[in-house]
Amino acid sequence: MSKKSVRRILRERALQVLYAYELNGEGLEALINGLLSDLSVQTDIDFARELIEKTIINRKELDEKIKEKVANWEMDRIALIDRILLRIGICELLYFPDIPPKVTINEIIEIAKDFSTSNSNKFINGILDAILSDLKESGKLNKSGRGLIDQSLAKSSKKNSSDTLDDQES
Repeated sequence: MSKKSVRRILRERALQVLYAYELNGEGLEALINGLLSDLSVQTDIDFARELIEKTIINRKELDEKIKEKVANWEMDRIALIDRILLRIGICELLYFPDIPPKVTINEIIEIAKDFSTSNSNKFINGILDAILSDLKESGKLNKSGRGLIDQSLAKSSKKNSSDTLDDQES
């Protein structure tokens, strides 16, 4: 078993906070403080907190994007863990410009393998891929930095194209 990245652990903590919050509907700050209490690096705490808060604040929009892709399903038929993972993934695609879409989708799929059913990772992958395609087509994918999206190749090739391929593989 490979060692989990710090960001994977932070995403898992965000999932746990969001799951507990979804069930309780209250006590968000206590949940965040409790599940992040053993973290000592401020940037890690900030990332997890931002992911949790943006997922909650934008929940309605995130759910609308999910509903568009599961037209024949009721939202409550999607397992709660899967709904939350989809929200986290879409939230990262929309509101975290420094995280490559491929990284977001791979991370969410790997977390689904650990926390959800055996078919969840395929279901989640399909929905996130479809949403990513829509965001690219509509020009609403707000990613910045080298190697984050296809368009960044053109920008960075003007500066120094030798670094771009290495960045895209991470």
